[in-house]
Amino acid sequence: MTAVTQEGPIYARGGFRRLARGLLLALAVLLLIPYLLAPLYRFVDPVSTPMLARWLTGRKVVHISRPIGAMAPSLPLSVLAAEDDRFCSHHGVDWDAIAAAVRKAGDIGNARGSSTITQQVAKNLFLWEGRSFVRKALELPLALWIDLTLPKRRIMEIYLNIAEWGPQGEFGAEAGARAAFGKSAADLSPHESALLAAILPNPKMRNARRPGLGVRRLAGIYEARAHSAAGSAGCLALRATRH
Repeated sequence: MTAVTQEGPIYARGGFRRLARGLLLALAVLLLIPYLLAPLYRFVDPVSTPMLARWLTGRKVVHISRPIGAMAPSLPLSVLAAEDDRFCSHHGVDWDAIAAAVRKAGDIGNARGSSTITQQVAKNLFLWEGRSFVRKALELPLALWIDLTLPKRRIMEIYLNIAEWGPQGEFGAEAGARAAFGKSAADLSPHESALLAAILPNPKMRNARRPGLGVRRLAGIYEARAHSAAGSAGCLALRATRH
């Protein structure tokens, strides 16, 4: 009788350990999956977690993937000027920008304006929206890995194809250009490209078709920056920009 009462706690402890090991293994697999998938995206066009979320909840998704060579060169240049002007020189994470943003915000989870295009690719492909220390801690090594395993041109191409560019589920430059201007991303003018870049932080509130004063002001800045940035964007290997 005594042996039976002693075995109960032993079995309970063993069951708890097995459960804990199983949970840790499942967590390790979940954390590993993005690192296995990222190199495949050199050849496979991915979808983003916001796209998947809309599909799963029955909301509309408009997404037409296009190679970067089939877009107006002014678009990636405008996005580079607006989102990450040191894209070609850093290795996925701009540590100086992060340090400056943390000093301003007091916390890495609340730091704004420090995310590179590569970090945004990592977030949109594998993580979730919102600001938190946990998400940022997962995002930073993922961005470094993506930069290591994918060419810069491909990273920009993925970003241009998965960025949310409209309030009705428009994802990617092609859908954004058609929604805003009724034309392909290949036919965008430098000013139209700059308008699309100006609405990227919040395409639900900003409108490239009917831009407000703030969007027009930003577009003017980004258009000028894109023109001057053409010489430092060699990692994108763009054809000559039309003017």
